[in-house]
Order: sequence, then C-alpha cells, then structure tokens
Amino acid sequence: MYVHVNAATSADGKLSTRERRQVRISGDEDFARVDRLRAEYDGVLVGVGTVVADDPSLVRHDEAHRVAERGPDPTPPARVVADTRLRTPADAAILEGDPVTYLLHGETASAERRETLSAAGATLVPAGSGNDRVEFPAAFDALETHGVESLLVEGGGEVIFSLFEHDLVDRLSVFVGGTVIGGRQAPTLVDGRGFVDGFPELELEGVERLDEGVVLTWAVR
Repeated sequence: MYVHVNAATSADGKLSTRERRQVRISGDEDFARVDRLRAEYDGVLVGVGTVVADDPSLVRHDEAHRVAERGPDPTPPARVVADTRLRTPADAAILEGDPVTYLLHGETASAERRETLSAAGATLVPAGSGNDRVEFPAAFDALETHGVESLLVEGGGEVIFSLFEHDLVDRLSVFVGGTVIGGRQAPTLVDGRGFVDGFPELELEGVERLDEGVVLTWAVR
C-alpha cells in the first residue's frame, strides 16, 4: 500500500479548534490541489472522528472536472474510514451515492452497528483483534483484496500518528495557512501518544506557495 498523508494546518500546527470545530484554513487554490491528489489514488482515508465532527463526503471539490482529469477511467477514489466501533452515522454524507465506502472496524463493533451500516451502503472490512484500535497493516492487506493499493490520508491526528507508528507513510504534504488557532487541546497534525525516540525522518521534496499559505511536501525516509 502506498500511503500519502495530506492535511491543512494553521500556522501553529492545528487542524481545528479545541472544540473540534472545523476552520477554513486554505482556499480555492489548495482545494484544486487536493482534488488533483484525490484523482491519483485508489482511496481517500479519514478517521471516524473526522466523519463525526465534519461530515465530509470525500468527493472532489470540483466534480465537473473529475472525468476529464482521470482520463478514460471516471471512477472516483473509494472512501475509507477507520472506525473501530462503527460510530459512523447511518445518514453520514460519506455513505451517500458513489463511490464505494469501506469502514475499517475492530472486533468490538456490535452486530447491530454492523447490520445498520451495511444496510446504509457501507462495505465493512474487519481490521482488528480486540485491542480497540484499527490495526492498519491488516486493514491495508484487506483493502488490497478490494483493489485499493494506494491511499490519500486526510486525517485526523490520531490516524496519522498510528500510520507513522507502524511505518506506513510514504509521503507527507501539508498546507500551512496564515491563521493561528491555539489551544493545548486543539488537535494537531500528529496526535496519539507521540514519539519519545525513533522519530520519523522526512526529506523535503518541494515548497509551493498557494492562497495565503505554503504547501510543504516531504518523502518519508
């Protein structure tokens, strides 16, 4: 699985406010960049916290150009949610219409939630052994059996930490916007337990100015 983490942060490295309220950090130029990125991957992954807080659809911002940019294959990338206990609401935007939505869940997910979300159109992918966390190596193996061999990861901080923890990230791109959010409880790009040694090392590949900010792109060593 090729994994590219992409996110937008404030100048002080926050993804949203301490109340988990989404803040518009980037603008139209960066939205277009993200649309182009999504078209390059088999799937787009977020954590269930992002789904509950923001109710994203994970489709292109500019759907009118999707078919032209993807060439003869008009199929948009699959939507993937890391959702250990299947907390995704049955009426979430991520379950509406095309494309397919995969929910990566653990053994702790109840039979009732599995039935409800299957009926709502989700494809369930078991990816845990009872430790109350999605086990991403196993999850990615399962996704590959569905034809998903590359992922664009769009958050949140807990998911991104888990991916770095398991040495699964190949590339990282971050739009840093001209906004300061602040707050010690506000989510950052990489949350979770954090590293005390063995820090992931990055090699800077590119710097691009967009909107009122800058996009930094690194390869993960």
